[in-house]
Amino acid sequence: MVKPVRTSSFELRHLRYFTALVEEKNFERAAVRLGIAQPGLSQQILNLEAIVGMPLLDRSRRSVRLTDSGQVLYEEAQKILGQADAALMALNRVGRGQAGRISIGYVASAAYAGTLTQSLSAFRARYPDVELQLTEMEIRQQLVQIAEGSLDFGYIRPPAPIPMGLSMAIVLREPLVAALPENHPLAFRPQVDLQELADRKFITPRQPPDVGFHHNTIEACEEAGFHPSISAVGRDFTTIASMVAVGLGVALVPKSMECLKLPGVRYVPTSKSRVTSDLAIAYRKTESSAAVRAFVAFHRNAPEPPAARVGAKRS
Repeated sequence: MVKPVRTSSFELRHLRYFTALVEEKNFERAAVRLGIAQPGLSQQILNLEAIVGMPLLDRSRRSVRLTDSGQVLYEEAQKILGQADAALMALNRVGRGQAGRISIGYVASAAYAGTLTQSLSAFRARYPDVELQLTEMEIRQQLVQIAEGSLDFGYIRPPAPIPMGLSMAIVLREPLVAALPENHPLAFRPQVDLQELADRKFITPRQPPDVGFHHNTIEACEEAGFHPSISAVGRDFTTIASMVAVGLGVALVPKSMECLKLPGVRYVPTSKSRVTSDLAIAYRKTESSAAVRAFVAFHRNAPEPPAARVGAKRS
């Protein structure tokens, strides 16, 4: 009778040797399949029997036959080895960036522009096993969380103060259009010179003057020869468009905002202005997650945006 060896436990290699022997039904063929010598295989099977404390082979017969215990171990070994192989494959996929989880922040205007949905759809088609978690978030909050590690990636509207350790790359440049109340004298013009709006109140997002659309508004108006009077701020572009519709002011918005067709608002192209509204991606320069690295590379390998003006440099 085989006595149990209490100082050891079987390893995956024992199970691989055992299942190969059962499937080949012959020590010599199993040894060739495993790439080891036949005496070595015989010894490994004896060791396995010693570890489990019971015979696994019926040695009263010349051919390889299993005992009842051997049959149970073979069935369980197949499950264990299958799970081990699946785990290894999953780890390899994670290591290659083909699986994992990515947390993504975005400004709402990224969705209006179509860039967000197009990019995510294309990425998911290539990496279907990567989980994407999306959260709408203000620009500066995104940058802080990416720097702290609680967010992996962000779609932002520069300019914005970029923390150390982060990079930014522009993925879209859009012309600015004027959002005007429908009853404004210029609302049905084919285009408008910003100088004609110099006496109007401008509405911007709730941002500092050096960030995002607030900065775009000041820059475009100063390019046209005047400093805008900013009398109101909105939480988001839906709010801003609503404020324009009721006559609280005018606004400069990216062209993609035309998809937000609220009653009482007209979007009129601006003439002469070279200022654009840029959409950019923000991410950590050093990244440990292979999935996030793949996501960044996917965006960086996309075609360059049209060079409407000199924007934030790629880093």
